[in-house]
Amino acid sequence: MSELRLLAEKLDAADELAPLRDRFVLDDVIYLDGNSLGALPAHVPGRVEDVVRRQWGELRIRSWEESGWWTAPERIGDRIAPLVGAAPGQIVVGDSTSVNVFKALVAAVRMAGEDRTEILVDATTFPTDGYIAGSAARLTGRTLHAVTPAEVPGLLGGRTAAVLLNHVDYRTGRLHDLPGLTAAVHAAGALAVWDLCHSAGALPVGLDEHGVDLAVGCTYKYLNGGPGSPAYLYVRSALQDRFDSPLPGWNSHADPFGMSPAYAPAPGAPRGRVGTPDILSMLALEAALEVWDGVPLTAVRAKSLALTDFFLRCVAEYTGPGRTECVTPGRHEERGSQIALRCPDAGEVMKRLVERGVVGDFRHPDVLRFGFTPLYVGFRDTERAARILAEVLA
Repeated sequence: MSELRLLAEKLDAADELAPLRDRFVLDDVIYLDGNSLGALPAHVPGRVEDVVRRQWGELRIRSWEESGWWTAPERIGDRIAPLVGAAPGQIVVGDSTSVNVFKALVAAVRMAGEDRTEILVDATTFPTDGYIAGSAARLTGRTLHAVTPAEVPGLLGGRTAAVLLNHVDYRTGRLHDLPGLTAAVHAAGALAVWDLCHSAGALPVGLDEHGVDLAVGCTYKYLNGGPGSPAYLYVRSALQDRFDSPLPGWNSHADPFGMSPAYAPAPGAPRGRVGTPDILSMLALEAALEVWDGVPLTAVRAKSLALTDFFLRCVAEYTGPGRTECVTPGRHEERGSQIALRCPDAGEVMKRLVERGVVGDFRHPDVLRFGFTPLYVGFRDTERAARILAEVLA
């Protein structure tokens, strides 16, 4: 047995998070795509069956009160809050990430004031964020500038209304400086909106600690909420009475059942609600979040960095020189929980990896992307994945 395989066994034996693997439905496949869709927590199917058969099938409309459906968006938001460093009462769950980006960005521009005429958006962002930012700029009469996160501090000024940034780059896994960039945005008198899709559940975020104004994120990646599970919206408590949603709905009305023709926003995080919550997927998410009970994020982050370090070491030792290029930063403070490798035939390579039982994903035009979810990925998984990658590349 090779030195790296022996080391992987020792690391797994010492891993305090290793028992968490039993909380998920897994098989012999090495699953390194939890940064796109998290694995199924083992207790979720039974919970969803109860929601369908008893809450919906027997209680029916009574479940809005008796099963707590009505309060689910804020209740589940409070379960997510510790995972992103937020106090209770600041997160509401519902809608998609795209819809919440739109709500957050337009509301930020409105709060910034009429004299603030420009929006900055991360030029390397997931495309939808850029599309939404463009639409928000047109609707609010602002000018949009697409810039890299590194360029943001030098381009901020008195005309900047809001800045939309990704905490972790979806393609490369680069971790951006949330504390430093948020401070720079605030120094310019603008508001910071962060997309946490590739960081929540993988590393500490610190929304409250760093004074983030608004944030959004999905729940089907590292939070394991299931395909299409609802996203969430964070509105800092100090801004909630000024949060003016561009999508006011009956669910965010101060008196939702009054059916008034005039809109009056609800107090607090519920202002971020719009229409009837998607109860089935929302309650599946609520059940899935229970896997986080008793799990310290500091341990998750430490294991994430150890796994990605170990993967890079294994790739370097097993793979011929020059066959791949790592585009994920080597420095821990600049790395999320994934490794992105560039190779010319990446699409075909990933197809062959999947056939061999190693599931990552391919990003156009030439990137192999491997996500490391510390709750259920181990060091033996990591070593074996690198070994099979080397065989495929050979």
